[in-house]
Amino acid sequence: MSKLRLRISMSLDGFVAGVEQSVAQPMGKGGDRLHAWAFQLAAFRALLGLEGGEVNESTQVVEESFAHVGATVMGRNMFGGHPGPWNAEKPWKGWWGANPPFHHPVFVITHHPREPLEMEGGTTFTFVTQGIERALDLAKHAAGNKDVSLGGGAKTAQQFLAAGLVDQMVINLVPTLLGTGERLFDGVGDDLHGLELVGTVATPRVIHLKLARR
Repeated sequence: MSKLRLRISMSLDGFVAGVEQSVAQPMGKGGDRLHAWAFQLAAFRALLGLEGGEVNESTQVVEESFAHVGATVMGRNMFGGHPGPWNAEKPWKGWWGANPPFHHPVFVITHHPREPLEMEGGTTFTFVTQGIERALDLAKHAAGNKDVSLGGGAKTAQQFLAAGLVDQMVINLVPTLLGTGERLFDGVGDDLHGLELVGTVATPRVIHLKLARR
């Protein structure tokens, strides 16, 4: 059965994005620090079509995070652009250029309807206005016997966590403080909704915490 897998980077004070997110600063002020460890990895750079990079303890974590994934669900903030209705004259096509690194169907949760957006490399963005469960149903159908990856932003991840729909979660805990921004666990209660810690990989730059449904 297809599983929903959340992977996300988080600061020591619980933030997964900084304040004032924009096209110029998609992760908000200071948010880039949460992902510096990944951009140094050869495995991550290869997903973006970049050369070079390191091989270290985080390599296997990243490779496992992207393996056996057949579809992705994300929120409007992660897809990016601007708030409100879509601009028909200058349609936003995501942060990733003409050939996004997904190479499978992506379902974007939004309040504003839009026709599917086909990109190079097998990525098609489908915009879902009927909520998280409808988006997950569509993603699981598209993924077939593979899993579904859950992206951000924080509010989207919170909804899936609070509903008990996340089967696996990898938190990449980065030794930095953002001070303010968007917290992953705001409003999701005081438990892990069926998830428990099943593995830890510690490196000097990041600690990977893997949780899975009991």
